[in-house]
Amino acid sequence: MMMTMEGVAVKLPSYSFPIIRSPARCVTRNFRPFSISASTLKEGHPAAPSAPPASLSLGHLTRPDFPILHQEVNGSRLVYLDNAATSQKPTAVIGALQNYYESYNSNVHRGIHYLSARATEEYELARKKVSNFINASDSREIVFTRNATEAINLVAYTWGLQNIKPDDEILLTVAEHHSAIVPWQLVAQKTGAVLKFVELNGDEVPDVDNLKDMLSRKTKLVVVHHVSNVLGSVFPIKDIVLCAHDVGAKVLVDACQSVPHMVVDVQNLNADFLVASSHKMCGPTGVGFLYGKSDLLSAMPPFLGGGEMISDVFLDHSTYAEPPSRFEAGTPAIGEAIGLGAAIDYLSGLGMQKIHDYEIFLAKYLYDSLSSVPNIHIYGPAPSNHVTRAALCSFNIDNIHPTDLATYLDQQHGVAIRSGHHCAQPLHRHLGVSASARASLHFYNTVEDIDDFIQALNDTVSFFNSFK
Repeated sequence: MMMTMEGVAVKLPSYSFPIIRSPARCVTRNFRPFSISASTLKEGHPAAPSAPPASLSLGHLTRPDFPILHQEVNGSRLVYLDNAATSQKPTAVIGALQNYYESYNSNVHRGIHYLSARATEEYELARKKVSNFINASDSREIVFTRNATEAINLVAYTWGLQNIKPDDEILLTVAEHHSAIVPWQLVAQKTGAVLKFVELNGDEVPDVDNLKDMLSRKTKLVVVHHVSNVLGSVFPIKDIVLCAHDVGAKVLVDACQSVPHMVVDVQNLNADFLVASSHKMCGPTGVGFLYGKSDLLSAMPPFLGGGEMISDVFLDHSTYAEPPSRFEAGTPAIGEAIGLGAAIDYLSGLGMQKIHDYEIFLAKYLYDSLSSVPNIHIYGPAPSNHVTRAALCSFNIDNIHPTDLATYLDQQHGVAIRSGHHCAQPLHRHLGVSASARASLHFYNTVEDIDDFIQALNDTVSFFNSFK
C-alpha cells in the first residue's frame, strides 16, 4: 500500500498493525460476517433480542435490520461513516426488491394481465408514499427520476429554458453540490442569464442576510441546499422561500441531505421544486424524485420523448400526457421505486422526528469528539442551543492529506469515511483547501461507532506524525 505525504511516497508495511479491541470486536479475517450475542450488549454491540432493554439507543435498536453492518473489514469491525454519500439498506428494502423480481416483475401502465396490474399498483403506491412522506398536496406532484441530479436537470431543461431570459438572475450559494450548479451554468450559457453566488459568513455557513440583499426583480430562481453535505449547516428554507416569492422568484431545494434525516414538509416550506435521492434514505440506487407544484409541472414541456409520456402520436406531431407521466418517458425503475416505498415505510415506522432528535445528539457527540483531536479544523458551525448541525463533519488535520487519513482508517481500522471535494469544489476553494475528510452518520450509527472512529483517527494521526 502506498501513501503520499507532502510529495513523498511512503510504503506501508504489509503486516497487520496491532489494534487493541474489546472481545466483542476481535476479528480473524477480512469481510467475515459475524453475529453478536446478547451478552455483548454491555459492550454496545447488540443482537436483536425480542424485548431489548429500554436504555438502548435508536442506533442499537436498528442495527440488526442492516445486514451489511455486521461484518469485518480489514481485520476490524466495520464502522460505516459515509452516509452522506449513500445509506445502507434494511432487510425490509432488500426483501421488497426481491419480492418484486420473484413475484410480480412486469412493466407498468401498459398491460392488463395480473403481473402488470400488480406492478403498476405497487409502483403508484410508492409514489403516494413519497407524496405523503414530504406532505405534498397530491401524488401527481411527484415525478420519479434516476436520481436528484436528473431531477434538477429536468427542471433546468424544461422550466428553466422556458422561463429564464437574457440578463435574468439565478441565485445560488458557494456551498451547493455540483449537481445544483452545473445544470444552471448550462442554462445560463443557453439563455444569457447571470449566475450569482452567496458566500459564507464568519461561521462558515452561507450568509442568509447577504442572500436576501441579493434578491431583486431580476431574480428568477433561487437554488439552495436544505442541509450542506460539507458544512453540516441547515438552511432556513421557509424564510428564504418567503423572501424569494416577494420578488417573484421560484425556489428549488436540494433536499438530499435533509429528507433522510428530518421531517420535511413541502407545503410548510412552500418551495416550488424539491429534489431528493432514494439511495441516501435507505432505498435502492437508481431512483430519486422531483417534487413540483402542480401548476408549474402542468406548464412545463417534456424533458425526454418516448413511450409513456405521450397522449397521442401522429407522424407530424405528438400530444403529451399530464404530469407526472409527461416526465417519465420509457420503462421506469420499477423495482427501485417500490424499494423506495419500502424504505419510506421503514423510516416512517421509526418516526422522522425520533430519527432527527437522535441524530442531533450524535451530531454534537461527533463534533465534540473530533474537536479533541490535535491540529484539526472542522468546517461549518459549531453546534449550540441556537445552531442545529447535521450529523456530519468535514475536516482537515494539519500536514496530513485527507485521502491518506481515509485510506489508513479503512485499511488498518475498518472505518469508512469519505475524502475528496465531496462534489463541492467551489466550496472547498472558498475554504482555501482542495479536499477534506468527512464522517457522516445515520440513525443506525452509535456512540461506540464514534468512539472507535476517534480512537482510530488518533492512531492514524500518530502514524503519519511519526514520519516528521
